[in-house]
Amino acid sequence: MLAVFRSFSSATCRRSVVALKKRTMAGTAQKMDIRGIYPPIATPFTEKEEVDYQKLNDNLQKYAKIPFRGLVVQGSNGEYPYLMAEERVEVVRRVREALPQNMLVMAGSGCESTMATIQMSEQMAAAGADAVLVVTPCFYRGRMDSKALIHHYTKVADSSPVPVVLYSVPANTGLDLPVDAVVTLAQHPNIVGLKDSGGDITRIALIIHKTSSEDFQVLAGSAGFLLAAYSVGAVGGVCALANVLGREVCQLEELCLAGQWEQAKVLQYRLIEPNTAVTRKFGVPALKQAMEWFGYHGGVCRAPLRPLSEADARLLRQDFSSNGWL
Repeated sequence: MLAVFRSFSSATCRRSVVALKKRTMAGTAQKMDIRGIYPPIATPFTEKEEVDYQKLNDNLQKYAKIPFRGLVVQGSNGEYPYLMAEERVEVVRRVREALPQNMLVMAGSGCESTMATIQMSEQMAAAGADAVLVVTPCFYRGRMDSKALIHHYTKVADSSPVPVVLYSVPANTGLDLPVDAVVTLAQHPNIVGLKDSGGDITRIALIIHKTSSEDFQVLAGSAGFLLAAYSVGAVGGVCALANVLGREVCQLEELCLAGQWEQAKVLQYRLIEPNTAVTRKFGVPALKQAMEWFGYHGGVCRAPLRPLSEADARLLRQDFSSNGWL
């Protein structure tokens, strides 16, 4: 079955690459509009730590009723480093099949090597991804300067059948995608934007300013600074908290777009503590626990991630209840 899967993926991707090149040569290729809110969805597992596709589908049916622009699949909150390559692709395929066509599927395809990232991007496209989110390679972070990263992303974007979104998440990688590299890469016809999870609004504003002449969009990588990011020109967000408070995060987006900044501030303040709790403070185990409280399937994490202790679960609940969410 694995051989058949690889054969199917390879053939489909070759056709997609050819189609992309034909559109580009014909001058009709346009950069994708990625504005909006995306939850980076969690991957439900069974007690045996196998992907639970039924519970995944249950979550998707609920997310389809929220005004998200789309979903990020196999991002950091999807535990992608712990999934086998075939599992990563299969999850994307299942998500694409379950979602309405008007919702974008942005699939995490980043790997440590350029060659592996190219192959994974092609397989994600064959599975139905509308765009790929490519995290910075970081194992040899001491050598990942602007030159190396520009080369990496250029090669990936040259080969990808679907648009590429850059992904800078220094809390996980220990590496910021340099501003000068982003400015250079923004000029690539198949690189449409950046998800910046660092939380440095000065940096985000500078990137938006320096890429203003390009067809390039920036997404905030967290609900904790979503208002601030909108205020300097970001067009949306990929927000872990949207897995549990999706409608509220979308409401914050609407308030910002409408220029209702005072109301937006009130809502933003109420989202900061629960957002921090499910990201930097307690991470994916907290996100999955909160999902259970809000009627979604979070379930267990895949080892070596461990569930929250009872004490941490109480603190997590307090971060939500003290802000009126539980």
